[in-house]
Amino acid sequence: MVLMHIFLIFLFCLGCRGEESVIQPERKIIKTEGGLVTLSCKYTTSSSNPYLFWYIQRTNDIPRFILSQYRYGSGENGTEFHERFYSKLNFSASSVPLTIQNLQVSDSAVYYCALRPTVTPAHSTLIQKKLY
Repeated sequence: MVLMHIFLIFLFCLGCRGEESVIQPERKIIKTEGGLVTLSCKYTTSSSNPYLFWYIQRTNDIPRFILSQYRYGSGENGTEFHERFYSKLNFSASSVPLTIQNLQVSDSAVYYCALRPTVTPAHSTLIQKKLY
């Protein structure tokens, strides 16, 4: 049995203003290879059609796009994440949890949840918060 660590350290909001944010309550999760995990992401926005994204950043690598979800439409998955990574935007609960099935040691990484409102100012800035 191999234990894997899933780290949730950063979250960010692209082009968001003060009333818009994302929250990932878990900081570190330890799971067993072959199992399943669901990573939480709650958001606050004034947008009626928010765009939510999940990214993964493995050790010594850049963040990679996992998937996107939005209220009206099915979103999309990154090419290497079609089979085991799943998310569905729950607009009424303001959440977009990420479920990873059949966990592999290579899933040990930092996971990012990001929000981009559909209406953003022309010169928006990146807001980044550290949870540790």
